[in-house]
Amino acid sequence: MFDRMTLQVLANHARAAAENMAHTLHRTAHSAFVKETQDFTVMLMDREGDTFAVPMELGATWYPGLTYGRAIRMIEDYRPGDVAFTNDPYSGHVATHAPDTHLWKPIFDDGEIVAWAGGHIHNTDMGGAVPASLSRSLTEIHQEGIRFPPMKLVNEGEFDPMILRIMETNVRKPSLNIGDIKALVGALNTGERKVHAMIARFGKAGFLQGVAALKDQAEAQARAILSGIPDGEYVFADYADEDSDHANPCRLKLTLRIKGDSAVLDFTGSDPQLASSLNVPSGGDPRHTILLVGIYYVLYTLNPRILLNTGLTRPFTCIAPEGTVLNPVAPAAVGMRSLTCARLRSVIFGAFSQAIPDRMPAAPAGNNCIVNVMTRDERTHKTVIAAVNPVVGGGGGMPHRDGTNGSGADAAYLKNTPIEITEAEVPVEFVRYGLARDSGGAGRWRGGLATEMAFRVFAPDTRITARNRDRSFFRPWGVLGGRAAGLSDMVVNPGTPDERRLGNIDTAVLQPGDVLEIRSAGGGGRGHPQEREPWRVARDVARGYVSAQAAQEVYGVVLKDGTVDETATMVLRAKAPVSAAHFHFGPEREGYEAQWTGAAYDRLTEILSALPIHWRFFAKTEIFRRMEGRSGAEGVEAAFAETCARFPDLPRPNLYAEAAE
Repeated sequence: MFDRMTLQVLANHARAAAENMAHTLHRTAHSAFVKETQDFTVMLMDREGDTFAVPMELGATWYPGLTYGRAIRMIEDYRPGDVAFTNDPYSGHVATHAPDTHLWKPIFDDGEIVAWAGGHIHNTDMGGAVPASLSRSLTEIHQEGIRFPPMKLVNEGEFDPMILRIMETNVRKPSLNIGDIKALVGALNTGERKVHAMIARFGKAGFLQGVAALKDQAEAQARAILSGIPDGEYVFADYADEDSDHANPCRLKLTLRIKGDSAVLDFTGSDPQLASSLNVPSGGDPRHTILLVGIYYVLYTLNPRILLNTGLTRPFTCIAPEGTVLNPVAPAAVGMRSLTCARLRSVIFGAFSQAIPDRMPAAPAGNNCIVNVMTRDERTHKTVIAAVNPVVGGGGGMPHRDGTNGSGADAAYLKNTPIEITEAEVPVEFVRYGLARDSGGAGRWRGGLATEMAFRVFAPDTRITARNRDRSFFRPWGVLGGRAAGLSDMVVNPGTPDERRLGNIDTAVLQPGDVLEIRSAGGGGRGHPQEREPWRVARDVARGYVSAQAAQEVYGVVLKDGTVDETATMVLRAKAPVSAAHFHFGPEREGYEAQWTGAAYDRLTEILSALPIHWRFFAKTEIFRRMEGRSGAEGVEAAFAETCARFPDLPRPNLYAEAAE
């Protein structure tokens, strides 16, 4: 049995080992997306494949609760020096889209596997229909690049040349893929050495007992947090702007039930499986890490000393019905699942905001647009495909401070690439990169500002993919009197006669001299704007964060030559109405939900869930098409009846036979 001090020493050793793995990968990776943006993970796992240590300084923060067990068991006869891998979202439920290549290595001691080292890198490209392999428009996983089910990549220290040859043949920039994969293998070797060092210090039995105790402690910490939250049922919904090229919203709904030291996250009522790549392949696992990412952020916000490992998932049970956007069946496309995951985090934050309003922030921007460029470099006469930069929005206003500008909250792990590096590696010219004025939601604590970026291209037929484009219609919400944030946008040649707005389109072809401008959303505000100290508002205006017009119209602060006019400010603020609503969603969502009420969505869910899975998205699209001039549950009934009349082959469950006639 480990005492508390010894267990903390082991936890420190384990985290340091994971940090060393991350530094190995970071320093030896080839692609900018791994070595600069840091879209990678590394971890140490116990014998069952459950994560017990992750780094905190480098890499993505999605996976502290990941288990590799199912994928591990799909391969037999591991030997020292072996490394297995997969990028198939439907095999083993480790990878969640094809560009994420996961590797794991057994760590032996006296002929017995005592742990695993694992991790993933996001490959710049895995082949498929579009450069970088990802677009919302793709409709089945076969379009998203080559997939490898769990198999051995390295046999007793030797790479399998046939696997490397197959990959090189099918991807657009094979040197980046192979280089990043070999860098990850080096990181796994680092993890192996560090585990042997821990065994040397604590003994084999002590190490194994300690790893189990670390997971138990994380579970206890999570349960302690839940015990401090009032029991109850908290319901929240949020939307992605578009479910596909049909451009209807994608709705996620969460019913959070907290009882004692456990919680159920019931996602019933979320949209059906989509004919686009926004699906999230959870496999129905009630504790799949991809469903619980928002939970990790909440737990860490409430206890920054919490251990991050699989033990955190034990108090939680997720319900994601099969055939829905959060539990699709093959061959549903899943490449853009990160856009939906941003909304998934939003609904979790919204539910907890109701449960513990004094401790939760407003909504973060919730969009992390990843921009990839495929172009011709006239300097080298070679084709270049590279990630340019993530365009990440602001964090929501916090209970005690403003939201972080430009790279806030749940997407802050995606690091920006210095412009000098990007321009050296990719033939583009940046013409703007900074913060967007008035984009943060107004509040006692202002939401973080959006990022805006613009660059010029030089080669003909330059292809751009800008995945995760969202929040151009449904704003990040404010809370407790705070206002919703500014919207995102993407424009070609802004301010010129050739200007064209792209909305949420995530692919574009640019010609020489074209400029592409992308702006993220901001973070929502927290608390009433008129309660913000006038000196803070004046400082925001001086810094360019807030316009003088918004200072007066939204914050009620009158400025003269940059100085607060105290008397005029007091008079203006005395006239301001005070909202009692918990959330402020903005006029777009308020107008949308006047038609698509909660009752309308409940009825839609009942209808769609009674249909075969392959009919659901089609039926949803047809019902939406016939909702013009209608609203509420009655409108959905009428639209469904028209749909059935138009398509007599549409299955008609007995429950809806009367409505269909």
